[in-house]
Amino acid sequence: MAGTAHVYQIYIAATPEQVWRAITESEWTRQYFHGTSFVDPLVSGAAYRTVTEDGRDAVEGVVEDLTPPVDGRPGRFVQTWHVLYDAALAAEPPGRVEWTVEGVGDGLTRVRLVHGDLAYSPLTWAHVKDGWVWIVDGLKTLLETGRPLPSPSAPTAPSATPEGDWHRRQGVEANNATYELLARDRTPHEDEDLLRHAYASAYHWQRATGSGPANEARAAYVVARALVATGQAERALISADRCAAICEEDGLDDVDLAYAHEARARALLALGRQEEAVREAEAARAVPIADPEDRALVVRDLADLPIG
Repeated sequence: MAGTAHVYQIYIAATPEQVWRAITESEWTRQYFHGTSFVDPLVSGAAYRTVTEDGRDAVEGVVEDLTPPVDGRPGRFVQTWHVLYDAALAAEPPGRVEWTVEGVGDGLTRVRLVHGDLAYSPLTWAHVKDGWVWIVDGLKTLLETGRPLPSPSAPTAPSATPEGDWHRRQGVEANNATYELLARDRTPHEDEDLLRHAYASAYHWQRATGSGPANEARAAYVVARALVATGQAERALISADRCAAICEEDGLDDVDLAYAHEARARALLALGRQEEAVREAEAARAVPIADPEDRALVVRDLADLPIG
């Protein structure tokens, strides 16, 4: 999932060899990487550890690749990344950091940094999101001016809801994947994948920053669609009824109410309850929808129902 990784790219007025040394040698990292340095020289395939200036453990992991830039070929430094300086972050599984160092002109180097494998590490995901911006900016400043960045007078406050932000991103991705699977012919294995994505979407949206009744209704709708598509009409009707109940209890109208009726129509059709399905489809068409594009989507989806 793209949402489980942070990706950064920057151009530095220095040679690839200079940039590589600044990334992999403690003489340099101490100047821009919060004073940290490698305990031992880096060796591909071996464990590594970094410490702060006062000797506290910072990060540990394994060097998976250590290929310097040579003869125009990009350099690649891949390391697993397990935080040690914070107890809550240390309790999460390690991620993976990949540096790519590539010459792209005379005295110009492109640095690409990817911090991935963070699907089960929401606190680390939120903590390093902006932290890496400071690191790569500090790397660029040091190499181009010979001086490290000065300490900021007012550090940026971390997000108040890092887990909620992470759940929101996962909810968006699971929801998009669900609709992609709904739109095509599927194998039995893909049917199972469809159900997992639908329920994952509902799970994450329930915990997402800023989530409200509309998100809960839409999650129930997506689950109902997935259940109909996989031949589980009775369970689909339960989810569709939940979607409709949320709309009624929380005063949701417009496109959310229209799709609640549409979900019930699909489930009822799958159960062979044709007359009830027709009434639900008519109720969906009767809902006033302000946005013409939203109305067009509802009309399209209703036209997809085999109602005579």
